[in-house]
Order: sequence, then C-alpha cells, then structure tokens
Amino acid sequence: MFKVHQKDPESFARVGTLSTPHGEIETPTFMAVGTLASVKGIWPAQLRTAGAGIILGNTYHLALRPGADLVEAAGGLHRFCGWDGPMLTDSGGFQVFSLKTMRKITEAGVKFRSHIDGSALELSPESSMKIQNQLGADIIMAFDECPELPCDDVVMNASLERTGRWLQRCKQAHVRSDQALFGIVQGGLNVDLRKKSLQLTEAVDLPGIAIGGLSVGETRLERLSVLEALAAELPSSKPHYLMGVGTPLDLVESVAHGIDMFDCVLPTREGRHGVAYTSRGKIRIKNQSNKSSLEPLDPNCVCPACQSFSKAYLRHLFVAGEALGPMSLSLHNLTYYFKLMHDIRSAIREQRFGQLLADMRSLYLNAEPNL
Repeated sequence: MFKVHQKDPESFARVGTLSTPHGEIETPTFMAVGTLASVKGIWPAQLRTAGAGIILGNTYHLALRPGADLVEAAGGLHRFCGWDGPMLTDSGGFQVFSLKTMRKITEAGVKFRSHIDGSALELSPESSMKIQNQLGADIIMAFDECPELPCDDVVMNASLERTGRWLQRCKQAHVRSDQALFGIVQGGLNVDLRKKSLQLTEAVDLPGIAIGGLSVGETRLERLSVLEALAAELPSSKPHYLMGVGTPLDLVESVAHGIDMFDCVLPTREGRHGVAYTSRGKIRIKNQSNKSSLEPLDPNCVCPACQSFSKAYLRHLFVAGEALGPMSLSLHNLTYYFKLMHDIRSAIREQRFGQLLADMRSLYLNAEPNL
C-alpha cells in the first residue's frame, strides 16, 4: 500500500507512493477538505487540474446530512460527489468533541446533539466504522477522543487510553477490505504521553498512522517539539498523516519531521476571506494597495485567476460581493498548496530540501515573526 522511494539525508523528509483502489498518491501530499462532499466553490474537474491527488470528507457532517444510507445508495461517496480519485473520511470525532456543551463522553461512545436541529444522537467506534464503510472512502479514520488544550496530564492519559481501547473496537467493526483504516495518536503537548499513545496505536498494527490533537491552539514551536519527539518513533513503513495542518510553512516544517499527508481548511477558508498564499508570501487582496494594481496575483502561478485576472479585478470582485472572488482565491490557494507539495517532492529527490525549508522560513517568518 505504501512505498518510500527516497529519503532526505539531513531530515526525516521522504518521497513515497500511497496506493488506493482509486489510484496512487504521491507523498508528501495535501488533501483538499470537502467536509460535506464538496470542496467549497470548486468543481471536481478544477481540483484535478489544480493538482489534487486526494480529497477529504467528514463522517459526522455527512451522517447528519444527507445521511450515509443515501450516499451508499448512490454508489458511495466517489459517485455521489463526482470525484473519481482517492478519498479519505475523518471519523467525526474531532467535530463531536468540538461541540463541548452539547455532548457527553462515556466508554461506549459519545452522546451529542446535532448542530443542525438539536436532535439527540450517538457516535461510537462501531457506528463510525459502519458509516465510513457505507461512505466508501479509500482511507478511513479511527474514532478517537480529542481533548481540548490545555489539558491536565491525568485527564489526557485517561483520554488516550480510551482512544486506544476504541481503536481495537474500530478494527473489529471495520468490515471492508478495500478501505485502509488509520489509527490516531493523541497525547496533547506531553511528549511522554504522545509516545505512549503511539505504542498503543501501533499495537493494533494498521496500514497507516495519524497524529491528531494538534493545530488546536498551540504555538508553532510547541507543535514542532511534538513532531520532533515522534519523528524517529513513527513506523518507517507506514504513511504518517498530520491532521488539520496547516500553513505553507507548517507543511514544509512537518515534512522535515517525517509527515507524508496533510489536510486543512486554511487555503479555501482564507481564500473566501480574500487572503492568498503566493510565491511572494501572503497577500490580502482587499487591501487598498491592490485597488489599481494590474499585476497578476502571483506571476509564478498557473491557476485561472493568475492567468486571467489582475489584483485590481480580484479586489473589485470582493468589494462588489461577487461570488467569483472567493471562488478564484480558493482555487488559487489550492493550486499553490498542490504545487508546494510537488516542489517539496522534487526538492527531496534532488537533495535540496534543506534549502527549500530555509527559503520558506525566510519568506514566512520574516513577514510574520510571531509565528
């Protein structure tokens, strides 16, 4: 399923191939987030042209609307949303635990209320597996508990032990051989607890391993310290997935610590709010300085917005409230992210990853020194 082709001699960065029933994925890779079986404002064909290798959907949201039974009847998530490439579904755990006052955690699972209509619902390792089996993504995630940071070590330890027990139940409940189940490592910012959770996860011996519970409010340096501590401990024969991360700099720095897979809403969310990531750094298109600029957003980008529009026109779209503005910047940001991953893979193959890492730190840390 996963093969490593080349490693960077000066870090844990590596180039690999992840094989799925719907095609091969070159790693490191970034997954566009299609929570509701739709990457907001982007057609599937546009995703493919932009360079997407795999997209992500969410179990919690899809179970509520339109429902796993309907998706299954439609032939699975791929046919339902018109994407014929690889897909991954999150377990729904993070979304449920983010409800805070609307849920109750027990050993059996989680009781919560729908954010749509307030109806009482339950999600457990078994039901999460059943829903994900119905949805039919190539890669599915174990149902885990994700405590909010900061978190007391005693509470975090109890939580990660429960996640370990839930993982065993997930494996037993998972019935489709054409779907790869990944376990999730928790433990907050405590390195010893992270390593303990990794041991519990590896004891179940699944085809991939994810790191959850980061990008939830901790600093960049706190996150990097966790990744640094885990880098040498992660199983080298399996893909490593860092969930919910992050900025372009986050991606490159995490690859240096052995991460192969990423997902984040940032490129599309920022795009909808007028923020673009470019080869020259971050641009806020609604700034007055772009009002009369006839230059492209990024002269080094091949996306439709950069090839057809000026910064002045894109700014006009946002000021006028035209839907084309958010759609254009969302597609641009995804194109930038996918190209960045391509550049990372090339840099590792050509043994110049260290220079790419230094260049990205210079580009983003000079602009935003508080990261």
